[in-house]
Amino acid sequence: MSGSPERLASRIQQLSPRLANQIAAGEVVERPASVIKELLENSLDAGARRIDVEVEQGGIKLLRVRDDGGGIDADDLPLALSRHATSKIRELEDLERVMSLGFRGEALASISSVARLTLTSRTADAAQAWQVEAEGRDMAPRVQPAAHPVGTSVEVRDLFFNTPARRKFLRAEKTEFDHLQEVIKRLALARFDVAFHLRHNGKTVLALHEAHDELARARRVAAVCGSAFLEQALPIEIERNELRLWGWVGLPTFSRSQADLQYFYVNGRMVRDKLVAHAVRQAYRDVLFNGRHPTFVLFLEIDPLGVDVNVHPTKHEVRFREGRMVHDFLYGTLHRALGDVRPEDQLAAPAAVTAVLRPTGPAAGEFGPQGEMSLAASVLEVPAAPQDWRPGASTGGGYSPPRPAPDGSLAEVRGAYREFFAPLPQGASPAALPDTPGDVPPLGYALAQLKGVYILAENSIGLVLVDMHAAHERITYERLKTAMDSEGLRSQPLLVPESIAVSQREADCAEEHGAWFQRLGFELQRLGPETLAIRQIPALLKQAEANQLVRDVVADLLEYGTSDRIQAHLNELLATMACHGAVRANRRLTLPEMNALLRDMEQTERSGQCNHGRPTWTQLGMDDLDKLFLRGR
Repeated sequence: MSGSPERLASRIQQLSPRLANQIAAGEVVERPASVIKELLENSLDAGARRIDVEVEQGGIKLLRVRDDGGGIDADDLPLALSRHATSKIRELEDLERVMSLGFRGEALASISSVARLTLTSRTADAAQAWQVEAEGRDMAPRVQPAAHPVGTSVEVRDLFFNTPARRKFLRAEKTEFDHLQEVIKRLALARFDVAFHLRHNGKTVLALHEAHDELARARRVAAVCGSAFLEQALPIEIERNELRLWGWVGLPTFSRSQADLQYFYVNGRMVRDKLVAHAVRQAYRDVLFNGRHPTFVLFLEIDPLGVDVNVHPTKHEVRFREGRMVHDFLYGTLHRALGDVRPEDQLAAPAAVTAVLRPTGPAAGEFGPQGEMSLAASVLEVPAAPQDWRPGASTGGGYSPPRPAPDGSLAEVRGAYREFFAPLPQGASPAALPDTPGDVPPLGYALAQLKGVYILAENSIGLVLVDMHAAHERITYERLKTAMDSEGLRSQPLLVPESIAVSQREADCAEEHGAWFQRLGFELQRLGPETLAIRQIPALLKQAEANQLVRDVVADLLEYGTSDRIQAHLNELLATMACHGAVRANRRLTLPEMNALLRDMEQTERSGQCNHGRPTWTQLGMDDLDKLFLRGR
């Protein structure tokens, strides 16, 4: 035991109501944003359809919330400011099926202990409104008649006026207001059927009207999260095993440097849960650039008996009864939704006017990291390059027009280019597209290759730029994953076995994990303490440089260690291999090869990003090009 004798000899005593409330306020009231959260939740639970919030000095000087809800009876007004008083819980069993937002019955008592609080309310059958006041110094509430329409107004002035130590921890006015505004945005996304209006220092900041249809809900999402998010978001809706998930998930290309655009709701309650965060992270694992964070506005609907919302004073955390099932449902749904994105989806109209309904029940497939839907084996075969879209185009050599002699005349230059385009039909243009827009593939048709790195293509919208190495890397990676899930990677013998010099540690690793190398499509033979011979490599990577490929795979195996960890990091191994198998920069491709790559991208899952999360292609519409050249100004 520790402590002074005086402390050990002190007598136990009952805390005063004021001090008990101030201690309780430490759990509930952290800053003005905490106050506004509790007041808004009470308004929503009261059935409000319009909530007006007025703030001064970031909420430190004044917070006023008015709603048109059911109101509070005059006899219940003093009780509303006392601890452990609530209209939302009657029995212990009610805690198992909590559907209201606030139910602890401590918020108003805690707020009134650290601020000057005035509560005015009127019910629909009351002749007049009644008002109750309470201050932190005097916990005895005073009730008097007042003028007020049906509903409730709560006015909180001078937050922490009687606890100066806590007031010192408040930040600048702008910082506190930003936190407060974020709370209102979170609740506005949770309740599309309620109008929210916010004024700060006399100026209107938010005016969100009721949103009853899909288009109106999308507009509210755009108002809260920005129109750029909505344009780059994928609508999602799926129901399975009595779980329903709907909302919007941002495309991987619309990621953020911090997790500031992530809204997740469980039965209408905003939560930040570790299980949810892990499931989302896993779903974006293959498509998100290192250090970036996904964006989403998602709503999970679950039986209230399957979730405990009473595990944290602020109710930001929840506990799921069937955590693994919820995790696999979230992961599988998002993983499949992101995998189903094709270039035509990214080029489609914004999410504000389109709704993508995902399959439900058995049609949705088996979810979870160990039970994803298997793909057809036919996609493992590298498709033959399709015929070029321009009849008679050359199929050999690089895409480079013949160069005239240095001393050639202008006529000779024109003649050289005329000869190059000779295979085109008479009257056709190199950039001609089919007359019907539906006949043009989403990524269009290849026009040329730039510096051996980018493919330039034309589609019905305008110009498409493709990073050919990044795109081919994703295609190869997805084929490797599919092959591993089915029968392992097929091997192809080298005509002449290749020997490489390695360290003894690397040679020991290759020998120890020989079974893993066989699964990955390699056959290695140890020729000496520091020498390996490569006899077979994966057939899908037959174009790769075998020497460096084996070195990198051995380095990954050394990093991941045991076979259990290798299994967990199998995708990282396959990504390393895919990078070696992808077409290298500065390699000249023919037009048929370029078009074959574009068609493969249109059929491959997650082809919008490479294995490291970088974009593989981008679109420049005619409007974008016109802006560059100031056309139409």
